Amino acid sequence: GSGRAMSERTMQVRIPAGVDDGQRIRLKGKGSPGERGGAAGDLLVLVHVKPHPVFGRSGGNLTLTLPVTFPEAALGAEVKVPTLDGKSVTLKLPSGTTSGRVLRVRGRGVTRKDGTKGDLLVTVEVAVPRKVSGKAKEALEAYRAATAGEDPRAHLAGAVREPGE
Repeated sequence: GSGRAMSERTMQVRIPAGVDDGQRIRLKGKGSPGERGGAAGDLLVLVHVKPHPVFGRSGGNLTLTLPVTFPEAALGAEVKVPTLDGKSVTLKLPSGTTSGRVLRVRGRGVTRKDGTKGDLLVTVEVAVPRKVSGKAKEALEAYRAATAGEDPRAHLAGAVREPGE
């Protein structure tokens, strides 16, 4: 009775750079015709951004988890890091870099609505080998012996109270 029917048509829609997952884009006048000859309404397009296999998003910034070896983290290194445009950048890991530290590569993120570029946030993750044998095992045993007096958990014992104290 209302003269309306469901229809389907294909449209070309320009998706702006930096759009977020779940964001809506309004296309003015592209919706259904109004009642009694009124102007056409707006069409709302709900955007779903397909996840990237390597990079994540945090607003206008890209995120990346970078596995590094223990010697690279402990002694420092220069490592190649991929970027979204396919080129890689060299990132300098300072000596003593801990697992979980976030390093920033400026201007290598997503293009924002205002045309500026976000950053690439690289989270360092120290990769622990599943199997260690031969000379590597001997070197690690020697390292353990050389650092026997250092306890990275010493500060925990004094911070926890026994029940009933």
